[in-house]
Amino acid sequence: MNIEIKRIYDLAEAHDGKRILVDRLWPRGISKEKAKLDDWLKDIAPSQQLRVWFGHKPDRFNEFVERYRLELDTDPEKQSAVLQLIEITKKNNVTLLYGAKDTSINQAVVLKDYLQEKNSHH
Repeated sequence: MNIEIKRIYDLAEAHDGKRILVDRLWPRGISKEKAKLDDWLKDIAPSQQLRVWFGHKPDRFNEFVERYRLELDTDPEKQSAVLQLIEITKKNNVTLLYGAKDTSINQAVVLKDYLQEKNSHH
C-alpha cells in the first residue's frame, strides 16, 4: 500500500498514481484541469461541524485526530469511502490531495495513517 499526501496546489507528477481529493469543499483558486484528479471523495472528509470546530488550530489537532477517526469508524458514508479507497490502494499508488496550507496539520495526514492501519488488519 503506497499512499502519499500532498497539497492540491503542488504540481501533479507521474508517480502520484491515482490522485484523490479528500476535502469536502473544492479548494479555492485551482481549476479542475490543473488538479488532475482521478476521484473526489467528499464523504471521507471530516464533517462540517468538525471542520469548523478544528479551524486548523494546532492546539486542537490531537482532539481533531480522535474525533475524525471516530467519524471514520462510525459514519456509514465514511466507512464506505474508506473501503473504496483501500480497494484503490491495492492496485495503484495513491496520492491523497488536500487544500489546507499546513502540511502536517490536516485531515489527509490522519487519513493516511488510518488507511495504513486498516489495511494492515485486512
